Amino acid sequence: MTDPTLFIRALAFAAEKHKAQRRLDAEANPYINHPIALTRVLSVEGGVTDTEVLCAALLHDTIEDTDCTADELRQEFGAAITAIVLEVTDDTSQPKPVRKQAQIDKAAGASTGAKLVKLADKICNLRDVLRSPPPGWSYQRKQDYFVWAGKVLVGLRRRRGRNPSPGIDSGGHDVRVCSLLHRGRHWQSAVWARRHR
Repeated sequence: MTDPTLFIRALAFAAEKHKAQRRLDAEANPYINHPIALTRVLSVEGGVTDTEVLCAALLHDTIEDTDCTADELRQEFGAAITAIVLEVTDDTSQPKPVRKQAQIDKAAGASTGAKLVKLADKICNLRDVLRSPPPGWSYQRKQDYFVWAGKVLVGLRRRRGRNPSPGIDSGGHDVRVCSLLHRGRHWQSAVWARRHR
């Protein structure tokens, strides 16, 4: 990581923005645990050291789920980090099915940084659904989530206008993205393994 001070600022900013929020898991954990988990997946499991990507992971839900605006984020953290956050931000004015389809449709055209953040987000969410699903989620709802997440993962593996390929076309993150994709597919398939025990 080239700028730990920026990372700490992003962590503090995200913690402040998400301070009143809880995850939907059974324990209702503090929301900030989720962005922190993304940075762990990226840095420890994926070997990502790019400060902008790690900061974007910490901030990835601030525009979508808090009162934070793109202008505020840009002023605090610059255009590059904000651009990644905007790429992974859902349009909350749309109904949920439209937003879910948009994630699938936009995945192939995302920047390398956005693909890394989205991959880590899906991996963390899949793990949470397996470990501690939201109360009231039926087996079918969990299964549907895994199927949809798998479609997003396939899209993230694609390059613009091409079939799935093992690499991503810029940034030198090919091996890291492939490693994270493998983990994402592993977690997506785990639900099927559990069903057949």
